[in-house]
Amino acid sequence: MKNNRRDLLFQEKQNVNNFTFDKRVAKVFPDMISRSIPGYKIIIRQSGKLAAKFVQPNSNCYDLGCSLGATTQEVARNVNVENVSIIAIDNSEAMLSQAKINTNGIRSDTSISLINGDIRLTSINNASFATLNFTLQFISVSERRALITKIFKGLKPGGCLIISEKICFKEPRIDHKMVKLHHQFKRQRGYSDLEIRQKREAIEDVLVPETVDEHVNRLKKIGFSEPRIWFQCYNFCSMYVFK
Repeated sequence: MKNNRRDLLFQEKQNVNNFTFDKRVAKVFPDMISRSIPGYKIIIRQSGKLAAKFVQPNSNCYDLGCSLGATTQEVARNVNVENVSIIAIDNSEAMLSQAKINTNGIRSDTSISLINGDIRLTSINNASFATLNFTLQFISVSERRALITKIFKGLKPGGCLIISEKICFKEPRIDHKMVKLHHQFKRQRGYSDLEIRQKREAIEDVLVPETVDEHVNRLKKIGFSEPRIWFQCYNFCSMYVFK
């Protein structure tokens, strides 16, 4: 049974520690993510639609940083070619345990493997499709190029990579405005100012955003095609690129 508990983790004033994807977060993650990221459900659904268009027969799909398996489920439901395997990887045992429950019983001919591991150390092979949906932002900036390069090498020609991220803006005035709009979005979904402030304190040293230009330049230098930004709302965006 899927877990739909309401996120109350930062409702009370507390000593804030760095954010981790532990059991407490896993229990409330669907509510937390849908109330925190504008367009989250659209991005996940569209990941499945893009998979239907770009996944190649006899290949692998990788959901890197799969959390509770939302992207994995959408890809499995939408893939319509033969002999495809989805490999979903996350380094949080708590998140992966819930992902196993969520993906159990999906009606699909596509096989799903859930792996507890570090995506920085995982091999990428024979891939025609890969997703980094709100994952790269949690990887150290100094390690991002190596990870993207590994994905590029593991993709088949014509293979597609989706990257969805929280972003920042070079101009401080615009960045500040986008942060304010994001906080307004969260208030409209029931978070208090205390919850917003404490969540930001918990995550600011864990999640490090980059500008769109930084993402684009890295991808192009590695060898990917010109990135296509298909979704953006405030300081969140999703793009896809091809090998």
